[in-house]
Amino acid sequence: MTIRVFVPCDTTALAMGADDVAQRLLDEAEQRGLTVEVVRNGSRGACWLEPLVEVETADGRQAYGPVGAEDIPALLDQGLLEGKREHALALGKVDDISWLANQQRFTFARAGITDPLSLDDYLAHDGFRGLEQALELDAQAIVDEIKASGLRGRGGAAFPTGIKWQTVLDTPAEQKYIVCNADEGDSGTFADRMVMECDPYMLIEGMVIAGLAVGATQGYIYVRSEYPLSCRMLNVAIERAEAAGYLGDDLRDSGRRFHLEVRMGAGAYICGEETSLLESLEGKRGLVRFKPPLPAIEGLFGQPTVVNNVLSLAAVPFILDKGGAAYAEVGMGRSRGTLVVQLAGNVKRGGLIELAFGTSLRQVMEDFGGGTYSGRPLRAVQVGGPLGAYLPASQWDLPLDYEAFSGDNAVLGHGGVVMFDDSVDMAEQARFSMEFCKVESCGKCTPCRIGSTRGVEVIDRIRHNQSREANLALLGELCDTMVDGSLCAMGSMTPIPVQSALTHFPGDFLRTVQQSAQANAEGEPS
Repeated sequence: MTIRVFVPCDTTALAMGADDVAQRLLDEAEQRGLTVEVVRNGSRGACWLEPLVEVETADGRQAYGPVGAEDIPALLDQGLLEGKREHALALGKVDDISWLANQQRFTFARAGITDPLSLDDYLAHDGFRGLEQALELDAQAIVDEIKASGLRGRGGAAFPTGIKWQTVLDTPAEQKYIVCNADEGDSGTFADRMVMECDPYMLIEGMVIAGLAVGATQGYIYVRSEYPLSCRMLNVAIERAEAAGYLGDDLRDSGRRFHLEVRMGAGAYICGEETSLLESLEGKRGLVRFKPPLPAIEGLFGQPTVVNNVLSLAAVPFILDKGGAAYAEVGMGRSRGTLVVQLAGNVKRGGLIELAFGTSLRQVMEDFGGGTYSGRPLRAVQVGGPLGAYLPASQWDLPLDYEAFSGDNAVLGHGGVVMFDDSVDMAEQARFSMEFCKVESCGKCTPCRIGSTRGVEVIDRIRHNQSREANLALLGELCDTMVDGSLCAMGSMTPIPVQSALTHFPGDFLRTVQQSAQANAEGEPS
């Protein structure tokens, strides 16, 4: 009897040695005369357990992790292929692992279960059911379903997806486009990559439905240059979807068409901003455009364009399959459905977690993250990428909700959560935020281009105790200028982490660089 063993194939698992694990398993099985089929599945998002090896048994899939290639002989000796739990790496049934069982997975329901490139696997797990429903509806009915779901952009701005689609639908044009923003550059974020590498057909299905909804016939997925595996997997999935009639000139014999291409990004953080992305997609330098006009009216090549994040489009198949009301049943306030949280930084159990909006930040960090990896007290957490605020303990009970965060001078953004223990120097983190803007600014507007450069210099003077009070006042004025005068969110949001560090961790700005370095060397909290 052939026994199926699952070894993840996404970037995280590969970085942790998944290919070596899979090969060692095949080699050992051959030497022992065992019949084993190794399935390269997607990751379940439990990065702290990668490579997570699963064995198919009559009692369900049994998990072992994190497994190294050197562990395979002992695991086989102790009943790996029978799903026995004698080895120290045995975790029991995958479905019973509390870290996974306590999530609410809508978008990532298939991740880790299926072979990402198997169309049969995708279809066997409700794949393309949303598209089949969409093909039975007219464009307005599809848009109405998205509106009913309450789906908002998952890239950071949280703009209602249905309103954006309605604008493109109502704008007459012979050619319209669907553009997927997969230029995932925020620190501590990897959910977009996991969609593309663990369930690429879901993204394809979402983009086809979007095309049907607004009358677009061409789509592009703009993938960040650091994701070569995502590009390769998407291209294979697109080729197979075309062969099966889910892409092309005649979608499932409906007479409607939609074509899709993958384009690799230019390696610039600013291209995560939608208008800069469109410039890059057109073959130009990634510079921010003035608004208006909005991309929904004049976007790619001057035509009406839907620009959505990967997670926004990936939620669409569920909504069309189960109904907008089913998606809107969970969440809180105006934040409906689920939020994909990505835990990173100094965290014991890092990975991807999908939960209904409304769960507290503290619950995510403690119940799922398990505290800091170092074992030291948690001091600060940055939510929403490198332009998000640094949050002290007094803000950790905030519910994960766009309005709750913005109402307390915080940013939820793309759902990235980066944790810091008590050895962190928050003045240094503030400097990093300014320097990040200095390096990544497109340079089109003066407040961002010059303001970030001067910001680094002012923070350096503060940290070297040069006219500290005067420079603290100057830093505040500089931040206000960047907020009010920058052309896009790059410049207007850079002051957010700086101002939060000044507000919540002022003592760190009263210490010199030498004092901070000495404290860290002696193991004292900053």
